[in-house]
Amino acid sequence: MLPELLPAALTGFVLAFARALGEYGSVIFIAGNMPMKSEITPLLIMIKLEQYDYAGATAVAMVFLLASFTLLLTINLLSWRRGRRLRAADGDS
Repeated sequence: MLPELLPAALTGFVLAFARALGEYGSVIFIAGNMPMKSEITPLLIMIKLEQYDYAGATAVAMVFLLASFTLLLTINLLSWRRGRRLRAADGDS
C-alpha cells in the first residue's frame, strides 16, 4: 500500500513545504526573531525593507522563490517520470 501512497504523500509534502517558505501571516506572530536561530524568511525580508535595503530583500526573496520553484519542478518531473513508467508497464502486459 505504501508504494501507491508515496507519490501523493511526497507531492503533499513538497507543496506544503513550498507554501511554508513564503508563509507570513500565521508564523510572524510566533517567530522569535533571534538572529541565525529563529528568523523566518518573510520577517527577514520585512526587516530589510524597513531598513531600505531593497537589494537585500530582493536577494532573499529570489533565493526562496528559486527554492520553491525547484521543489515544484522536481516533484512534477518525478510525477511525469512515474506516469511514463506506469504507462510503459501497462503496455507490456
